[in-house]
Amino acid sequence: MATRLPETDAVLIGVGLVGTMLGRELTRAGLKVIGLERGAPQFTVPDFQGPAMHDELKYSVRKGLMQDNTREAVTFRNRYDQPALPIRRWESFLPGTGLGGAAVHWNGQTYRFQDDDFRLRSRTTERYGKNFSDPDMQIQDWGFGAADIEPFYDRFEYLLGTSGLAGNIKGQKIKGGNPFEDLRSRAYPTPPMKEPYGSAIFRKAAASLGYHPFPQPSSNLSQQYTNPEGLTMNACMFCGYCERFACEHYAKSSPQTILLPVLLKDKNFTLKTQAQVLRINLSADKKHATGVTYIDGAGREFEQPAKLVILGSFALNNVRMLLLSGIGAPYDPQTGRGTVGRNYAYQTMSAVQVFFDEKVNINPFMRSGANGTVIADFVADNFDHGPHNFVGGAYFGDVMTNGRPIEFHPTPPGTPAWGAAWKSAVVKHYNHTVALNIHGSSVANRRNYLSLDPTYKDVWGLPLLRMTFEFPENDLRMSAFVTAKALAIGRAMGGVQVAGAPRKAPYTVTQYQTTHNTGGAVMGNERANSTVNRYLQSWDVSNLFVIGASAFPQNASYNPTGTVGALAYWAADAIVNRYLKQPGPLVQA
Repeated sequence: MATRLPETDAVLIGVGLVGTMLGRELTRAGLKVIGLERGAPQFTVPDFQGPAMHDELKYSVRKGLMQDNTREAVTFRNRYDQPALPIRRWESFLPGTGLGGAAVHWNGQTYRFQDDDFRLRSRTTERYGKNFSDPDMQIQDWGFGAADIEPFYDRFEYLLGTSGLAGNIKGQKIKGGNPFEDLRSRAYPTPPMKEPYGSAIFRKAAASLGYHPFPQPSSNLSQQYTNPEGLTMNACMFCGYCERFACEHYAKSSPQTILLPVLLKDKNFTLKTQAQVLRINLSADKKHATGVTYIDGAGREFEQPAKLVILGSFALNNVRMLLLSGIGAPYDPQTGRGTVGRNYAYQTMSAVQVFFDEKVNINPFMRSGANGTVIADFVADNFDHGPHNFVGGAYFGDVMTNGRPIEFHPTPPGTPAWGAAWKSAVVKHYNHTVALNIHGSSVANRRNYLSLDPTYKDVWGLPLLRMTFEFPENDLRMSAFVTAKALAIGRAMGGVQVAGAPRKAPYTVTQYQTTHNTGGAVMGNERANSTVNRYLQSWDVSNLFVIGASAFPQNASYNPTGTVGALAYWAADAIVNRYLKQPGPLVQA
């Protein structure tokens, strides 16, 4: 029997990036907010002490900051006529846990999606016809455009202190920036990071072929910066321990460095860690959330009543919580009916390696999670898709993140996988190889979706989330096209040998690709094909907002975190300035 607690104004499910942001906005508006975080209480940056934090075996190989999949896993299959099995070791993607969530161990790559991304279906239809590419694609528009979300991108970048070079300020194109970006209101808050040697070689080669290289936008800061919340961050030291690690130097933007110290001091905010939310509770008619039920670290069950529920956990967990709570109709791939679990998408990755001789010293160890040089000539609709029969694209460039000793060992094709010859090849090529990362979009496909597993359960007896995913043929054609372009630039870089291959099916969970899981609770203007409306408010339960990458109708070429942050501010603005004044649906179904 759950112990019923006093009602609060709002409860947060998850105190990661979006939970922290929403907590700050709601307490600022005068609400009493309780944040429920399932992970352990890692409160501040000093809790991430180096050199202990620079333990590659603990944090990178053994995934020390990730969701405990011995207690709560995800099951996987490629097709819905296959059995699904639990993922017992995180490799392909890395769900975070603990205060700050996945934003503690992210790389810091901070992009804005393009207007073409937000209007993908309508723009594709206008330019190429409604039957372009594959009939199983389920791409759709988001419900707004780049101009609508721009102020929220801007606010998020200034919260993080993002380092970069703008390409389009109020319609004026800036030399050296991304010429394809939509209009932005002002420059990045800090200048771009220093360009590594490998990136400089890439930049010159890409420009020689007529492309438009620019510095990758980074939330590993190029200089000391104090954000609008009054929190100061330091310049990145290029230690090489970014992705999969927390930053003990106050140089990477995470909830611990940009917001949590302020939120935790707010008298209107109460944090509860090791609080595993089991479900969102509903009224008898299932149209109103009455709060949540959770289990604390001692195994005690509590009911936390709340007037407003904010679901802001990792994208996959957002979808699972909706399904466990009976909110919305589960998606059925056979009939196409239902929306919860629909349009799960990922990212389509490939890579090219350029091997130089001993005269070219790359020094891969002195890197960060988000510095490098890239091109966007093949992002979104920045090029003519007509002859190629695919939707989407990729950005790519030299964005090497580290040269850590256990896992970074570049060797040319044909090298033995182990033994003396392998060791010799690693020694020869470690300091003389540039890896070009190709970061591709992922279209929604009617066969790719999320659901509850009928067989496997977590330690609390609840069904695990089941993922059904295979790379769409559209995305494989896209990968072949953009990888060929990257290989051409690789050859122009002047290496002794260039190697690379496009992404091929089948998708496997045993190889790291990205942690950019999206969809399953997608946003839109039509209730028939979306779980939440354009303000991320549940169509079915008006006092529930579902915030995160789960809202993406499909995934774009760029990394999603910038858009996740912008959506969090977008939703917070709608809640504070519209919903709280007149609770109820913000958009009529």
